[in-house]
Amino acid sequence: MCALHAGARPFLSHAGPAFKVGGTRKTKAWAAFRPCIDLHQGRVKQIVGSTLSDDAAKGPVTNFESSRPSDDFAAMYSKDGLGGGHVIMLGPGNEDAAKAALRAYPGGLQVGGGITPANAMEYIGAGASHVIVTSYVFRDGALDRARLAEIVSAVGPKRLVLDLSCRRKAPGGPFFVVTDRWQKFTNLALSAETLAELATHCDEFLVHAVDVEGKQSGVETDLVRLLAEWSTIPVTYAGGARSLDDLELVSRLGAGKVDLAIGSALDIFGGALPYADVVAWARARAA
Repeated sequence: MCALHAGARPFLSHAGPAFKVGGTRKTKAWAAFRPCIDLHQGRVKQIVGSTLSDDAAKGPVTNFESSRPSDDFAAMYSKDGLGGGHVIMLGPGNEDAAKAALRAYPGGLQVGGGITPANAMEYIGAGASHVIVTSYVFRDGALDRARLAEIVSAVGPKRLVLDLSCRRKAPGGPFFVVTDRWQKFTNLALSAETLAELATHCDEFLVHAVDVEGKQSGVETDLVRLLAEWSTIPVTYAGGARSLDDLELVSRLGAGKVDLAIGSALDIFGGALPYADVVAWARARAA
């Protein structure tokens, strides 16, 4: 794994729900804040994920578009010691912006969106700590174990994050993984057995609650509880978070096992939640 920029604060370990202080290992009792850089058409944006479409005439609902380049955000996250963040390429035309962000914070960011065995090491070489994969390991609505083995062979399980973003087909029903810009349901329901099997092939899970992602409508609490109960490896939840109270909520429901990504709600992305307050919250709990 690449070295951090000089002067960056130590960040939470990718190895599990714990962090190191002075060479000792302590149990992590809170949700780490995971930053994000979402890229669409080469620019940093915040988009309502469920509005992405293959139809070019149906543009996604955009909450925010930044005039700042991706590497500015990456450098800021590096300065503030926020590790394990996500660079997500939403469609084509984002490769250069993604690599610029990775080069600005080597070892501090994961990257996803269109990752395959053919290009995965290209992004690792650019500075990604991990590659994030969803659609590649599914075919015709089912988990393709041969493809999963291919991506594991390409980068190794310690460099791989599986994106299990999901939604319910019916209220109160199971959560099913969705692929292809979250437009297609798979037949893979999240369960203890599913996560136990997949955990042997990767280092972390990333799970967007698709129905609330980008809407600042509150956390999908049922999903957070299930992830805490079922996952044996680090897992980051994303979707609906809008306040410091949500960090406290996910910390409580997730028992320190589930980290939280916040995007549209932050003032750096046009929202009302001060980014500086979130950084201060994270630092206070890591002190």
